[in-house]
Amino acid sequence: MSQTGLYYDPYDTVLDQDPYPTYRRLRDEAPLYRNDRLGFWALSRFADVDAALKDTVRLSSAKGDILEVVQADPVMPPGVFIHEDPPQHTVHRALVSRAFTARRMRAVQEKIRAFCRACLDPLSGADRFDFVADLGAELPMRTIGMLIGIPDADQPKVRDHAQRNLRNEPGKPLPIDKDNYVDPGMYAEYVAWRRKNPSDDLISELLEVEFKDLDGTVRKLREEELLTFLTVVAGAGVETTGRLFGWMGKVLADHPAQRRELVADRSLIPNAIEELLRFEPPGPHVARYVTEDVEYHGRTVPAGSAMLLMVSAANRDERRFTDPDRFDIHRDIGHHVTFGHGAHFCLGAALARLEGRIGLEEVLDRFPEWEIDDANAKRSPTTTVRGWDSMPAVLA
Repeated sequence: MSQTGLYYDPYDTVLDQDPYPTYRRLRDEAPLYRNDRLGFWALSRFADVDAALKDTVRLSSAKGDILEVVQADPVMPPGVFIHEDPPQHTVHRALVSRAFTARRMRAVQEKIRAFCRACLDPLSGADRFDFVADLGAELPMRTIGMLIGIPDADQPKVRDHAQRNLRNEPGKPLPIDKDNYVDPGMYAEYVAWRRKNPSDDLISELLEVEFKDLDGTVRKLREEELLTFLTVVAGAGVETTGRLFGWMGKVLADHPAQRRELVADRSLIPNAIEELLRFEPPGPHVARYVTEDVEYHGRTVPAGSAMLLMVSAANRDERRFTDPDRFDIHRDIGHHVTFGHGAHFCLGAALARLEGRIGLEEVLDRFPEWEIDDANAKRSPTTTVRGWDSMPAVLA
C-alpha cells in the first residue's frame, strides 16, 4: 500500500477530522486493506461490510468488537453478550431484549419526551444551546437509567463510567486491561436494592427471569452474568446515542434549507434521523476476529487476524448509495450499517431512533434556527465512537 501513498490509521486525529476522502480511496484502491504496522485488515465497501457483519462463523465477536480489544484477547466474563457468537449470543440477547421490545418503546415514548423537555425548558429565552452538554449528555443517560432501574441521582455516575471506559489518549489505542476487561462492580448495590424492592425495570426482570441454557438447564442468571449485562447495556445506551445529538446540531447547521423543511413538515423527521445515522455514524467501525482463512478480493486473510469493518466508509459507498457524500433528508435509504446487520444488529436501535426523533422534534419547537460556534466545539477523545463532547449553537 505504501507505493500508492494510501495509509489508514484509525487513531490518527487529523485524519479523523474528515476521513471520507481516505475512505473513498480505500474503497476504490484497496477494498481489502492491510495495515502491517498496526496489525489489522479492513473492509470498506458496503457489500463486503454488510456480508461480513452477518458472517458470525468466520468473523467472530467472541474476542470483542473493538480493534484494540480483539488484539489484546482479554478474558471475557460471562454475560458480555455483544462479545459472544450464536448460539450463546442468541440465548443471552433474548433476555436483554426484554427492555427494548416495541411494546416497551411505545410505553416509554412520553417519558422520553418529558426527559427531553426537562433538558430544554430551562433554556427558554437563551441565546446559546449545546447539543451535547445540554441534550446528548442528558437524554440518553436518563432514558437508559429509567429502563435499567438506576436512581436519578446516580445516573451521572453511570454515564461518566461508560464514557471513561471508551476514552483513549489522542493518537493512541484504547488501553485494555487484559485480565479485567469488564468491571461490573458499580451495579452490585442497585441489584441488591432491587432484590428487596422490585419495580418495572430491567434489573427486576433479569433477577426473576428463567431461561434454558445451551446444555438444557433451566436456570436464573448468576450474579456475575447479571452485573455484566447491566454494564454492557448502560455503556452502549449512553455513549453512542449521545454522539448522535452532536452530529444533529452540526449537520443540520450545515444544511439550513433542509433544517427549515423539517421545521415546516415534521413527518420528514424520521427519515432525517435515518439519513443522519447513515451520514455520520456515531460508531465508525467495528472489529471481528478471523476464525479461519477467508478470501476477499483475491487475497487471503489468515485465521487469527483482526478485521476492521469500516461502517462509516460503507455508508458512503457510491456502489450502494447515489451521491453518498450528500446529506439528503429525502433519500430513499433502504438500509445502512450503522446499527450492524444480522445476529449482532444493535439491540438499542429502536431506542436510539426514538430518542433522536423526539429530541429533534423538541429542539425544533424551541430553536428552529441556529448556527454552530465552531471555535468552541470540542471533539470526543475516543476512536471507538466518533463525535463531540461539546457542540455549542448560537440561536437566532
